Amino acid sequence: MSYEVVEQQPKLGETKPYPNYRVVLINDNHNTFDHVAECLLKHIPGMSADRAWSLTLKVHNEGSAVVWVGPKEVAELYYELLKSEGLTTTLEPDV
Repeated sequence: MSYEVVEQQPKLGETKPYPNYRVVLINDNHNTFDHVAECLLKHIPGMSADRAWSLTLKVHNEGSAVVWVGPKEVAELYYELLKSEGLTTTLEPDV
């Protein structure tokens, strides 16, 4: 018995979900651990102190860390807020 794989095309009027974006914090030589953790707590909703410190250490030890993933417009807001605090950040499609 053999099976045929058929790709379904979206129906007329159906939309694909918008892709998510991720806010990535990059290690730099001018921000302190305290400042990075405080900015994450201040600007990323739902961020706990433990998570902020964990991400701060990850950035320091590994060079970068994803700090938030979600819709592009919201990701742009968090990116701009962290950047305005002097943090080195990037905004990338979440592929």
